[in-house]
Amino acid sequence: MTAKTASHIAALDVGTTYLRCFVLDENCTVKGSAADAVELLNPQPGYFEIEPEGLWRKIIKVITESIRNARLTPADITCLTISTQRCTFLTWNHQTNEYYHNFITWKDLRADALVEQWNSSCSLRAMNGFFYALYMVTRNARFLAGSVLKLMNGQVTPRLLYEIAHNKRLQQALREKKARLELLDSWILYKLRSGNGLDPDVEHITDITSSTATGLYDPFTLSWSPLARWMFGIDSSILPRVVDNSYKNFGHVHPAAFGPSWGDTKIPIAASLSDQTAAMWGSQCFATGNVKVTMGTGAFLNLVTGLECKAVISGMYPLVAWQLTRKNKQRDTIYCIEGAAHDFGTVVTWAQSCGLFETPADTADIAQSVPDTNDVYFMPAFSGLGPPVNDYRAASGFIGMTPSTTKAHLVRALLESIVFRVVQLIESAEKETGQKLKIIKVDGGVSRNDFVCQFLADASGLCVERAECSESSIMGATFLAGLNHGIWHTLDDLKRFRHVERIFKPQPKLNEIIASRMQKWSRAIERFSGWY
Repeated sequence: MTAKTASHIAALDVGTTYLRCFVLDENCTVKGSAADAVELLNPQPGYFEIEPEGLWRKIIKVITESIRNARLTPADITCLTISTQRCTFLTWNHQTNEYYHNFITWKDLRADALVEQWNSSCSLRAMNGFFYALYMVTRNARFLAGSVLKLMNGQVTPRLLYEIAHNKRLQQALREKKARLELLDSWILYKLRSGNGLDPDVEHITDITSSTATGLYDPFTLSWSPLARWMFGIDSSILPRVVDNSYKNFGHVHPAAFGPSWGDTKIPIAASLSDQTAAMWGSQCFATGNVKVTMGTGAFLNLVTGLECKAVISGMYPLVAWQLTRKNKQRDTIYCIEGAAHDFGTVVTWAQSCGLFETPADTADIAQSVPDTNDVYFMPAFSGLGPPVNDYRAASGFIGMTPSTTKAHLVRALLESIVFRVVQLIESAEKETGQKLKIIKVDGGVSRNDFVCQFLADASGLCVERAECSESSIMGATFLAGLNHGIWHTLDDLKRFRHVERIFKPQPKLNEIIASRMQKWSRAIERFSGWY
């Protein structure tokens, strides 16, 4: 009898700060890994870019090193899966490899003036009014969403419009129909599948969870929105074709992408999904009402709304959480609503650079060394304040300092402030959906901070669940690939892989005290609002 060959999944995760590749077996045991920093370029204030070919070399490096670290060969890898940051894009001529600009990341603010101009324009107000009138007649939730539609810096739309307006090479290429837009996932898929351009006719595709957050995609109709052409003049022919998350034609990694050492090894590509969907899967938020909060560079709250695409008006937004095709060809689209606080890990990194602490790991003990903030509050608004405040002109800063204020008070105020922003998102999500949440699943680097997790439980009144493994994006990408490739067969097969490390329970005796502090912090928002 022939012994069963072990399965190994290589999971690549390309985030804002780091890119990692983990090799896991069929028991989701990590056999090897490699990581490298993403070099974020800041050519001028507000600009955040990634040089594509430098990123590509690092992708090749971490995949190669993770396999070597696992003491395996490329031929031992059963399949590859990809998780990527959303709304980071470039334009290029894929036939000639001419880039018209670097990757422009989701953090980039170059289109800020354009966003302000569009959101205060008569055209947008007229469109919002038109959609609201349609909603009043039809009561169709899609039109209610359109009635509050606004541009946001984090979407692809305004940054693409800015490049089209200011980039002469791109303008020329668009006229000659030689330019196409790549999201991070579509570019990585193309490079891997084409052997780094050896076969330029590889299909131009993106997965639905990467397209859904761009501002160019309509989750209600499940297609690129005609508004992109009608309002902004963006031709959808430059955009990749959208595929679901059980797509069967990803094909293989072209061995030429990795050089002669790979020989003719062709690793199947089993899945591609966005980092937030990967985190939902990694946290096993599969049921309607499940919610996770990813605490990384930004904080992203995703609440699963099931088969319903929920129109929301608080500044949160409806997205496709994932889309799978069953064996009977029936396609199931699962939706979620999302809200983001973009300055989460950024605040911690900034405070470290200012010398408030040596390492982020120190912050929990520092915050707990004082009973409160001594009436000091911090506003975490380097990128403005998102929902439900929706003031992208807000300023960051401390308020309430006195001669008795210490570093410990400042550190505690920082951590409390980022938790208050998450509580705002939780309250908005409950209001939008009419659901009373019971438990929050957290992941990401900041979730390893015990003070943050306990304070979140106390401030929200909800249990906060933290898994042993903080690599939710890696795990989620692995789960989906394993299902697509037949290593596992149902969502129930995945339950044995989630191990809860700790549940932080709210302390009722602190309810009134923290509610009072959050109320005072909310008053401080007025002082920092509309500053820029």
